[in-house]
Amino acid sequence: MGKIGLTEILIIVAVILLLFGGKKIPELMKGLGSGIKEFKNAAKDDQPAAKKEDDTKA
Repeated sequence: MGKIGLTEILIIVAVILLLFGGKKIPELMKGLGSGIKEFKNAAKDDQPAAKKEDDTKA
């Protein structure tokens, strides 16, 4: 019951198309991509700070 198959993915895509329409989807994906990019940059910038904290605790 935990696996998502091709049929479920197609149903999800169809529902998204019905809800948002074809013109809004590229805009939504662009926003999602930039959000993921910002998250990765923030995580990368935070990593050395977390490492410094670990070094000071030891």
